[in-house]
Amino acid sequence: MYIRIERGAATPISRQIAEQVRAQCLAGLLRPGDCLPSVRQLASELVVNVNTVVRVYEKLAAEGLLEMRHGEGTFVLPQTTTRQQAAELKQQRQQFLREFQAIVRRGLLLGLTANDLRRELTAASTEVKNHIAMAKDEETKG
Repeated sequence: MYIRIERGAATPISRQIAEQVRAQCLAGLLRPGDCLPSVRQLASELVVNVNTVVRVYEKLAAEGLLEMRHGEGTFVLPQTTTRQQAAELKQQRQQFLREFQAIVRRGLLLGLTANDLRRELTAASTEVKNHIAMAKDEETKG
């Protein structure tokens, strides 16, 4: 599982984590039955308080995305793609595109070229894909 925290962002850390886990569940990157990192492991990786991760897992469990099994871990629940979930994924994608367009406009106004922005996008995309692949490898080993 790949989660990136933007420290200093206006969005609270717990919300950033919840949105990224929710998005990965809705997009199918986290599949039913997948085991999420333990609370302590994720808190350590993200350098956040354990209670923050507990609250996120509990919130997503209450939403029906995750199941917390005492002594076993936290697992992704099977999802029937409801209209609400499809609408939520669509809404998150639209929000992302608005934010992306704002970032592109700001970059161009700061003098970056389209090629500069494309190079940064490619580098960021490669970084995320590599982190996801490493996380999948660690999950299959462990």
